[in-house]
Amino acid sequence: MAGVADRDELLPRRCVWVNGPIIVGAGPSGLAVAACLREQGVPFVILERADCIASLWQKRTYDRLRLHLPKQFCQLPKLPFPEEFPEYPTRKQFIGYLESYAKQFEISPRFNQSVQSAKYDETSGLWRVTAVVAGDDSGNRSAEVEYIGRWLVAATGENAEKVVPELEGLEEFGGDVKHVCDYKSGEAYQGKRVLVVGCGNSGMEVSLDLCDHDASPSMVVRDSALWWRPNGVGPPSSLQVHVLPREVLGKSTFELAVLLMKWLPLWLADRILVVLAWLVLGNVEKLGLKRPSTGPLELKNAQGRTPVLDIGALGKIRSGEIKVVPGIKRFIPGKVELVDGQLLDVDSVILATGYRSNVPRWLRGSDFFFSKDGLPKSPFPNGWKGSSGLYAAGFTRRGLSGAAADAVRIADDIGRLWKEESEPAKKLICLP
Repeated sequence: MAGVADRDELLPRRCVWVNGPIIVGAGPSGLAVAACLREQGVPFVILERADCIASLWQKRTYDRLRLHLPKQFCQLPKLPFPEEFPEYPTRKQFIGYLESYAKQFEISPRFNQSVQSAKYDETSGLWRVTAVVAGDDSGNRSAEVEYIGRWLVAATGENAEKVVPELEGLEEFGGDVKHVCDYKSGEAYQGKRVLVVGCGNSGMEVSLDLCDHDASPSMVVRDSALWWRPNGVGPPSSLQVHVLPREVLGKSTFELAVLLMKWLPLWLADRILVVLAWLVLGNVEKLGLKRPSTGPLELKNAQGRTPVLDIGALGKIRSGEIKVVPGIKRFIPGKVELVDGQLLDVDSVILATGYRSNVPRWLRGSDFFFSKDGLPKSPFPNGWKGSSGLYAAGFTRRGLSGAAADAVRIADDIGRLWKEESEPAKKLICLP
């Protein structure tokens, strides 16, 4: 607590009244909420800790990344993707789309403002949001700003912070170790033996990219690491993952899944997807990738685990260019020991171990709405609204389409309340 007190004494603070909602986060979720509020005529302030919009996409994604789903399922409200964009836009194209989106709806976030705390004041019925404004090269020092407003929108999303697992001996390994958020291209790994920890979409795609740059990747597909086990206890077991083709007969698998869920019960839609995956991809269990007994759609709904959409990694696994290995027991200098006793020589390690919400770090007294993992307690589609003017955008575990749906609901709700509260003021102004 002494550190907090010292900071409060050292940093000058000013208060700002916000005549509308305070939005925390200028990623796709925050931009979508802001655009929908603009259409409603509701003023807002959007706070962003980075120096740009969509910092995850701009600064923490690899070069070859494309949207994994067709563009019609990834567009934000009020503005479709340009027709000339491919079905799966590139990272650069998506960033350009977001920048155009912000420009069209006149969204100007307050950059370099890192929210430290947000709490609801029961006495005043207002939210008090404290942000630290970073200093700049011209000599301006850091300062604190307290924003006060009627509504708060948490739009920092599910992927605000990287997850770095505790792996025995990693500090003594001695080679290059980085999280996938710092990986850009396999070019720097040419000729190197690289251990990719994680076999989700990022792990698969990074392994494929390493192959394309003449590296030798080994991909860990066992959940021996702590982040994959509840409370970090229990023996390592085989990590089960659904791998689906990105397309079936030229049709997006995701689009097919949406169509199936419209007309069929979830269990039957899952059964059809698994059969199609087997017909297109073959028996992936022979490659060391065991399928869960729960279907891909049910697993996504229940646990938020996204199936892997194959874009070529399986072919590299079959050819032996990507080596599938079991869980990690420990690292020693220049090597990794696996749970089956294998000892591999490794030059570099890439942790494709995912991200998590950072809401518990800055949102105070929100246990009634957010769980300990920083996601709303109410399941989709009811997780967008809490009490006391608190809203959440982009925590649906349904990607950009879920964030867009949240944004529309949030803006409609705040817009209605805004108009109701504005009516008395208008009547007073009109009195003779």
